[in-house]
Amino acid sequence: MKKILVAALLFGVSAMADTMTGVISDSMCGAKHAEKLNAACVKKCVEGGASAVFVSDGKVYKIADSSKDKVADHLGHKVKVDGSLKGDTVTIETISMDSGS
Repeated sequence: MKKILVAALLFGVSAMADTMTGVISDSMCGAKHAEKLNAACVKKCVEGGASAVFVSDGKVYKIADSSKDKVADHLGHKVKVDGSLKGDTVTIETISMDSGS
């Protein structure tokens, strides 16, 4: 019985994970960078105090505090993320450059 419960819990946790593609932008420009990538602009805005955000399918998501360090090398890049959504906030488990394929 315990094995079934553990398996069900593990399945439930993995079922919550999402894989999404999008762009790491900034809270000032938001979805503008989803259409026209500009890494220099995103970096400048984030260094100036704007928050990094994840834009996917036209929706702008906040990035969870626990995930902010993971996006630092991807500002202004098209990326693929594995993580979870809770409301309008994404928690990123892994992030990598999206090859577009």
